[in-house]
Amino acid sequence: MVRLPYLTALTTLFSYGLLFAFGQIRDFFRKILDWPKSKDLKGYAPICLGLEDFYTRRLYLRIQDCFGRPIASAPDSKIDVVERFSTDNNKTLQRTTNTTNCINLGSYNYLGFAAADEYCTPLVIESLKKYSPSTCSVRVDGGTTKLHAEAEELVARFVGKPAAITFGMGYVTNSAIIPVLMGKGGLIISDTLNHNSIVNGARASGATIRVFQHNSPSHLEEVLREQIAGGQPRTHRPWKKIIVVVEGIYSMEGELCNLPEIIAVCKKYKAYTYLDEAHSIGAIGKTGRGVCELLGVDPADVDIMMGTFTKSFGSCGGYIAASKEIIQYLKYTCPAHIYATSMSPPAVQQVISSIKVILGEDGSNRGALKLSRIRENSNFFRSELKMMGFEVLGDNDSPVMPIMLYNPAKIPAFSRECLRQNVAIVTVAFPATPLLLARARICISASHTREDLIKSLEVISRVGDLVGIKYFPVENEKAQALKKVD
Repeated sequence: MVRLPYLTALTTLFSYGLLFAFGQIRDFFRKILDWPKSKDLKGYAPICLGLEDFYTRRLYLRIQDCFGRPIASAPDSKIDVVERFSTDNNKTLQRTTNTTNCINLGSYNYLGFAAADEYCTPLVIESLKKYSPSTCSVRVDGGTTKLHAEAEELVARFVGKPAAITFGMGYVTNSAIIPVLMGKGGLIISDTLNHNSIVNGARASGATIRVFQHNSPSHLEEVLREQIAGGQPRTHRPWKKIIVVVEGIYSMEGELCNLPEIIAVCKKYKAYTYLDEAHSIGAIGKTGRGVCELLGVDPADVDIMMGTFTKSFGSCGGYIAASKEIIQYLKYTCPAHIYATSMSPPAVQQVISSIKVILGEDGSNRGALKLSRIRENSNFFRSELKMMGFEVLGDNDSPVMPIMLYNPAKIPAFSRECLRQNVAIVTVAFPATPLLLARARICISASHTREDLIKSLEVISRVGDLVGIKYFPVENEKAQALKKVD
């Protein structure tokens, strides 16, 4: 959890206040200057209105070249970033034919399957020839191939649950499943830092929503006890069912879930557990089986396990793994299964092939080597960043490591300078994070070599000194100071 220093908070607030004030002044004069050319809306209200529109026009557009950068290659350890330019102060960006080859620290390619693979790629090409890019049908009509059935059986076996169901989009897996599982009279208790797909799914369900402090089993117990004692709003009837929703690795913090303690609390109060393993499945654990394996949790103790194929498996889509009864119920009732086109067959084949590599069923030990390499790469990179004096969030073994930037001026400065030195990094700001907690999010891959990591660290260190984001004293300087004292 981020503990924002008072001085940093004050300077960051002052910076945003300055941007807000100048933005309002510009809007005021723009209204005066554009009054003769103002468009007649013929009684319609403006579609874009309010603080969100102001933030986009006066803050985001100034630095939009730092976001949504087009790429011209597979998201491997290195990536070709398309160069862009603007002739209207960043309001619009024009692509060029030039590209910059950069070390890729932004993609979720945790195990390196997103690029060409000696085992996966030929099978994917073969499936493309056999099944075509799309089934052009929903699962309940003509959209279920042999590959879909095989993938669901393999996913269930991989995560340790009796059955599984797949979907064509990871975001939809949460946002469409939660409303099916929960409804009016139900209670959803969600971690404060859960992903937007969980938030929207919970809101769409019609259930009552309560949140607990991030990764705090003790506060979760307080919330459960209070809600069970009070019952439903107004009627005070007992809740029809209660579900606690957490993530395996929190995507903006890089932190592991306190899963054993949270499950113990849920069992005590007879609440179901819903675990989102989008960033943890395949990336952590001795055999890649996610946070349950890493923390010694029996998958049978987690009622519903969700994950995506877009990170560790180099594909697209998501899955739900649970009991056979729950999966069968979802097949009958979930709109994303009944009405949405099924996963592309080549994407399904990529999932099957990558899981077989992880399990060693391709006849090699490449899967074990990939898992060992991502763990070593992640822990090496994290420790080096901390020794340099950066404020790095997250836990060991997590391939997600945010570097705190805070000040709005440091977001574009850090991003642009890293790109200039051929390192592609993702910066994240409001509304994806709280306004004062902007950060750069680094994602490490098993495909990174030690040379890639060392070069990236050298660039990040230089840029960090230039931008001024080394908020903690460097450990080497501490050691030298202690020697002088002795």
